[in-house]
Amino acid sequence: MDLRRRHHVTFAGRDDAARSLVFAHGFGTDQRAWAQIWPAFADEFRIVLYDHAGAGQADPAAFEQHRYLTMDGYARDLNALLDELALKDVVLIGHSMGAMTGILAAIARPEHFSRLVGIGASARYLDDPDYHGGFSEADLNALYRSVTIGRDAWAEQFAPLAMANRDRPELAEHFANTIKSVPTHAILTVLCSIFQCDYRQTVRQLTHPLLLLQTRDDAAVPLAAAEFLHQAIAGSTLRVIDAEGHLPHMSAPDRVLEALQDFVRAPG
Repeated sequence: MDLRRRHHVTFAGRDDAARSLVFAHGFGTDQRAWAQIWPAFADEFRIVLYDHAGAGQADPAAFEQHRYLTMDGYARDLNALLDELALKDVVLIGHSMGAMTGILAAIARPEHFSRLVGIGASARYLDDPDYHGGFSEADLNALYRSVTIGRDAWAEQFAPLAMANRDRPELAEHFANTIKSVPTHAILTVLCSIFQCDYRQTVRQLTHPLLLLQTRDDAAVPLAAAEFLHQAIAGSTLRVIDAEGHLPHMSAPDRVLEALQDFVRAPG
């Protein structure tokens, strides 16, 4: 299948631009999550947006469980897509699982990338004695049980926690609705591939410039997890922005844009 159709790829910005800006969304969202971010770069970059398998308007047949038991499957998809589009030296902006997808893809195929931005990124969500990922085994088992018992009810509970910004409940409502759009047969596989991952050693292989953006209060990714990534990846930069929640590109786009403008536009 044409990968552009498989991942519902859409283009914006300048077709003749020398550089491309690729956006990789996080769990429970799709490429529409970037609607308040990409227009700021449309005059300078070719904009490429896509949906992960199992999300948004990606072809439903694209999600084969055995391909997505880890984040590596999404990274292979991204590199295959960049090959098909003949793109090199792209700037990748990824959120959450999209950030880790970009990091893994850049380690495997460094020629595809020039620099990366990770918003709310984590190499591991599960706590260890010497590592704070934000979740215990009991937390994750309870999460999986809740999803199994009733995905929609779980989404309505999880969305406000992840989105925060309680004074704007419409944000959490929108997020809950997009979570509910993930096919039932896929959602547990996606969640397990995210929450059971451990890329703490792998990420050390990244050689590209990386900007990590973290909010001051994120229920899904504690600051300690972001600090681990920063310390593990040579040449990375960590910026804590004055925003709350796990999805600041949707809830506080102005602060996200302010934090990433210079980095995205830097040469090389």
